[in-house]
Amino acid sequence: MTGVVDPGSLTADVPDPAAIASVIVAVQSAGIRLETAVETRTGGAGPTDAGMLWIEGFPVTVPTSSGSPYVLRAEDNGAQGLYRDDVRLASVTGARRPRFYDRTTADGTPYWKIALLHLDSLASTVVQACNYWNTADQCAFCGIGVSLDAGSTVARKTPEQLAEVAVAAKELDGAVDATLTTGSSVAADRGARYVARCGRAVKDAAGLPVEIQFEPPRDLAILDEVHGTGGADAVGIHVETFDPAVLARVAPGKARTGLDTYYRTWERAVALWGRGRVSTYVILGMGEDPDLTVEGCRRAIDIGVYPFVVPLRPVAGSLLADATPPDAAYTDRVYQKVAAYMTERNMSSADAVAGCARCQACSALNAVQPLLQIGRRPGSGS
Repeated sequence: MTGVVDPGSLTADVPDPAAIASVIVAVQSAGIRLETAVETRTGGAGPTDAGMLWIEGFPVTVPTSSGSPYVLRAEDNGAQGLYRDDVRLASVTGARRPRFYDRTTADGTPYWKIALLHLDSLASTVVQACNYWNTADQCAFCGIGVSLDAGSTVARKTPEQLAEVAVAAKELDGAVDATLTTGSSVAADRGARYVARCGRAVKDAAGLPVEIQFEPPRDLAILDEVHGTGGADAVGIHVETFDPAVLARVAPGKARTGLDTYYRTWERAVALWGRGRVSTYVILGMGEDPDLTVEGCRRAIDIGVYPFVVPLRPVAGSLLADATPPDAAYTDRVYQKVAAYMTERNMSSADAVAGCARCQACSALNAVQPLLQIGRRPGSGS
């Protein structure tokens, strides 16, 4: 694939990988209009304000937009199709509402307030609070406090609650891994110890591979301690952008941590967890220099870190709620360069085991570069 194919020109009886990649890149930028029901998520962090779909078997989270030229329509026999200008582009399978959402804990807490199913990946923010929130250091793209204020989650999930929900998500809905993140703490470990403890509980109870996510701890020896708990198969340590000026503007607290600290932390983490089992979010569309972005991704790849490149998805209630996502041509150019280098360095999402880099639904990187594909998922939503 050498660039974005105009999805509006496609007739997709059985679209080829380049065509599907173009469709995914396009809809993650422009969103989709819904003319049929689909499982969505609103508020909070992660794949928010989005529909959860399989497009020709590829997992995709995509924002919903009443002004998008792309339309999701119901078809015969319960099928769904993605259309533009009445041209059918792709077959779509929507995720159904998970069965475990109907359960509650012994104290009456609904399971869906403890963890959510993102297609086939269980996810939870184990501490729904961050020391940056509502301060001058608040990350502009984040909505961690939004869902808590709305009453759609609980402030702190216990390891026992997460283990209970993970077992149900696996048995009832086919969850294949778990992603556990946390708001940043002022403590030296930045919250890593607790999220690792939660990860261990999930692994012991449900047997799911787990990724845990946290900021660089103040002492790198804490990484050894966290690794020693056995609570994580992979870790996400998210820099968000490799452009220092943009980082200072959109995430001042992370900017003070400094890019060099991220690189040092990644090096230690890769030595512990292994190449490809450490990942970082790289958000496109915040005014970043694309050359700095690609160069930062290359340096991360050389260390052994998977750069999970995603387009900005404005979160309702965040400081960037009114921002415009990047256009498809821009994101595709960055995807192409990063994917090519990943291929050159023999890095694949298959190494990720768990977490965002394993799931891939919020990025088109894995669809853009067929050599990186870990295979299409069953489009059953289970």
